[in-house]
Amino acid sequence: MFKPEINFAVPLLPIVGDGFCFPYLVNLTVKRKILGLSQLNIHVLDDTGISLLQGDGKLWHLRKKKRIIAHPDGLPLLTLREKTLSWRNTWKVYRAESSDINDLLYTVKRSSTFQMKMQLDVFLASNINGELCDFHVKGSFTNQSFKVYKGDTLIAEVKERFKLGSFFKGRENFEVRVYPGVDYAFIVSILIVYNEIYGES
Repeated sequence: MFKPEINFAVPLLPIVGDGFCFPYLVNLTVKRKILGLSQLNIHVLDDTGISLLQGDGKLWHLRKKKRIIAHPDGLPLLTLREKTLSWRNTWKVYRAESSDINDLLYTVKRSSTFQMKMQLDVFLASNINGELCDFHVKGSFTNQSFKVYKGDTLIAEVKERFKLGSFFKGRENFEVRVYPGVDYAFIVSILIVYNEIYGES
C-alpha cells in the first residue's frame, strides 16, 4: 500500500479547519455532474476512492447562486454565495449554511473586471483593507485547469480531465493536487467558484 511522504516541518494552512490539512501531498478527484435540468452534484474522493466531501446546488436562480459543500454524512461545512450585481463575479464563503458576516471566511472574485486571462483573487475575512489578496488563482486559456498561489508559492494545482462523452452527459472530472499543509476543503471551494465563473468561458 502506498504511504505518502510525511513532512511535519511544513506549517499548516487551515482556512476552513485543521482537519483538512495534512503534512503530505493530497491527491483528490472531484466529480461534477448535472442531474436533470436544474440540479448540480459534486463529489470529492481521495486517491483510494473514499468520499471526503460532497456539494450541491441548483443551476438556475432568479437572484443569486448558492453552493453548499458538506461532509460525506450531509452535514453542511461551507456555503458559497454569489454576490448580486457584481462586476467582478464576487462569491463569499461562509461557515456551515450561514450568511452572517461573523461567519464569513473569505471572498473570491475576478482579479479585474475585464480580463484577458482567467485569474481570481481570494481575500480572507481578516483582510480588512483588501488592498492585497491573500491567495491568487491563475487559470488556463484552454480548459478549467488552474493553479493556486500564496504569494509566489504554489499551494495547489487543478487539472481538468476532459472527455467528450462525459461533457455531453453533463459530467466533468478534475484532478486536484494539494501541497503539504494546505487546507483541501479550501481548494475544493476555489474549484467550485472557478467553475461557476469560467465554466462557460
